[in-house]
Amino acid sequence: MSGQKLNTAIFRTELYKNATEIVEREYASDLTVGVIAQRIATSNRQLQRAFSEIGRTTFRDYLTKVRMRQAVNLLSNSDLKVAEVARRVGYAQPNYFSKLFHRYIGTPPTGYRKINGSSNHFQWPQSWQ
Repeated sequence: MSGQKLNTAIFRTELYKNATEIVEREYASDLTVGVIAQRIATSNRQLQRAFSEIGRTTFRDYLTKVRMRQAVNLLSNSDLKVAEVARRVGYAQPNYFSKLFHRYIGTPPTGYRKINGSSNHFQWPQSWQ
């Protein structure tokens, strides 16, 4: 690997690390590539490349997975209504949240709660580890 490629890889790894730390802390906020890029002083395109090359994902998919992990935790360990869970993980529209939850987790939020109750035995896809 040439020096320039190594420097680019190091740079993108740092961008990815900084961006994912913000997402992990502030997942319930209205986060976008632009917001994060501005906060870590880079361009949208550089940040998108970092997610693609280092994280093997997109910013939007990463944010959604973080939110879904938090939603599973809330559904498993609280009696909050689905609309409140949606709000707490960053979705203003409960219907949109339910649709995404079903797509990512494989069951609607209410169905997840009925099946899993307060147990936390949900098996995350290997790609989420």
